[in-house]
Amino acid sequence: MADREEINVVWLKRDLRLQDNEAIKNALQSNKRVLFLYVFENSLLNDPHYSERHWNFIKQSIVDLNKDLQKYNTKVLSVTSEVITAFNQLQNYYKINTVFSHQETGLLITYNRDKDFARYCRNNTINWIENNNNSVLRGLVNREDWFDKWDAYMSSPQFSYQFKTEQFVDLDEFKTIERSFLTTNLSTDQHPFFQKGGTSTAWKYAESFFKERHKDYMYHISKPALSRISSSRLSPYIAWGNVSIRQIYQKALTFTTEKNKRHITAFISRLRWQAHFIQKFEMEHTMEEASINKGYHKLKKSISLNYQKAWKEGNTGFPLVDASMRCLVETGYLNFRMRSLLVSFFTHILWQPWQAATHHLSQQFLDFEPGIHFPQLQMQAAETGINNVRIYNPVKNSLEHDADAVFIKKWVPELAKLPLPFIHEPYLMTPLDQQFNNFTLGEDYPLPIVNGKSARKNASKILFNMKKRFDVIMENKRILKKHTLSDRNQLLTD
Repeated sequence: MADREEINVVWLKRDLRLQDNEAIKNALQSNKRVLFLYVFENSLLNDPHYSERHWNFIKQSIVDLNKDLQKYNTKVLSVTSEVITAFNQLQNYYKINTVFSHQETGLLITYNRDKDFARYCRNNTINWIENNNNSVLRGLVNREDWFDKWDAYMSSPQFSYQFKTEQFVDLDEFKTIERSFLTTNLSTDQHPFFQKGGTSTAWKYAESFFKERHKDYMYHISKPALSRISSSRLSPYIAWGNVSIRQIYQKALTFTTEKNKRHITAFISRLRWQAHFIQKFEMEHTMEEASINKGYHKLKKSISLNYQKAWKEGNTGFPLVDASMRCLVETGYLNFRMRSLLVSFFTHILWQPWQAATHHLSQQFLDFEPGIHFPQLQMQAAETGINNVRIYNPVKNSLEHDADAVFIKKWVPELAKLPLPFIHEPYLMTPLDQQFNNFTLGEDYPLPIVNGKSARKNASKILFNMKKRFDVIMENKRILKKHTLSDRNQLLTD
């Protein structure tokens, strides 16, 4: 054991790329060989936030990395294990000097794992160097000047380095090492609708967006069907780190002209807000389980498993809601407005707690990112701040954003042959209308599981009353703070 070679390990997590990766840059600056490691953690494989579509995307990303690494006679060691177990097994072959990774703004389970790993490193005299990820800063007290810091980071040069074969643990050694591991089978089935993982695929989407598809970005961003083409579709590649936000930001700037400035600028602003929400989650991680606004901790909602089942299956009787859910389940993608609609409908119209939607939605979103997921869930449930109350009207959104029902017809095909008004609101059909269209409500398509108008009215009333009580509390606090400050100043004068 005394003659074990000292190596460094790049522990890949949500940074599945070889370029503009600070962990790789730092590892290559050392005079020790480097081993790339990805651990498919059993604890995460069994975590209810994840599903097979996520692990397949990661596997495809690693396969893509290995294609590039092959020319340097190395690859990513991909194993199914817990992290500490994997490092213990590696220590049988090498003495690990330093582990390089990024700071992961993840779930509570990964936060606790990182604390355990830090303890493990201390006990085994291993250095662990973590870098901030996409300018999300750990330990930040407030976000007052965070946007300025983010802009400065995005404008700074990307991390640059050159690979050399002798810098890496080679493929022959992998044959020996892998005998001690449960290596992960990286093969995946080709899915007709899911986006394929990997840096090379990410850049194909980026190039097509910046060269052509961005031209209708602002016009189609709220349209459930058209946005699938006009939006960048880069979110899963950013979420899993196939590309860095800085790479995309700087690439966007090279395509900015007077003609397309409005569209590209709008896209860049969404990159900024994406990082802002992750920074917010980094600083307020309790939002994984509890509402940010403590005023909502006492808000009671009756659980209806029947409502939740209908919502998950896309059988609520509200066509745009059902089309959105079915599309999400089938493709892993949905535009922002329809995501908001799904959450608003669940929390306001069905009056269910947002926590009950967490796992189903995270499992469906191919671009599941904890730092986006929980702030957005709470925002659309209107529980981040009492003033942010917005209840989406599914019929109004249907008429405005899918006027010709193209999206609904595709994902709720049982409605496709009805006259257009009935596609948006099939429950308006009289018995004669149903007979004429050879269609039976409750059989061919479900009746609405709730009365949409009264449910919206009831939710608005409750939330409005909560806002009034909240305003009174905040005003009393303001007055108390003012008087306390005045009393303190008087004491100082006396």
